[in-house]
Amino acid sequence: MSGAYEEILSGAVVRRNPPGSRHELICKRLHDCVRAGVANFASIRLLPPRSGIVLLPDTTVCPDLALTTAATGKLWLAAEIISSDDHRADTVIKKEIYEQTKLPRLWMIDPRYDNVEVYHGTQYGLMLKSMLAGSEILSEALLPEFELQIAELFNASEPRS
Repeated sequence: MSGAYEEILSGAVVRRNPPGSRHELICKRLHDCVRAGVANFASIRLLPPRSGIVLLPDTTVCPDLALTTAATGKLWLAAEIISSDDHRADTVIKKEIYEQTKLPRLWMIDPRYDNVEVYHGTQYGLMLKSMLAGSEILSEALLPEFELQIAELFNASEPRS
């Protein structure tokens, strides 16, 4: 399990609690599935979980999953797994920062309700495109080889090896 970590959000240092075991299991499943979905795309980099990414001079975020362009290192998809004990940083503060920096894609993964909110960047900011749960499939047009059933993401048991 990972330890506590810090983000700098609009100049304020925010200490984040260590993710719990369910959070880490969801993060591992997500990374494994996305890694398989981007394996054939040399133009995309999947960063390790909670890698620090400088979005603005006073803002460094550590998303649970981050995809960047290989050529520029620019973040184009972030996934945040919401923790019930410190969710405000993800659901309010970072979401506003992602909107301000014109992030093209954002996935808000909520283990409290076993759902995923999918946002697309538009000229007017982030727009909720879908809320997925149960047997619905998380996919991304820019990653044609990626898809993940939501129920599999949130399954309480360890994945089979």
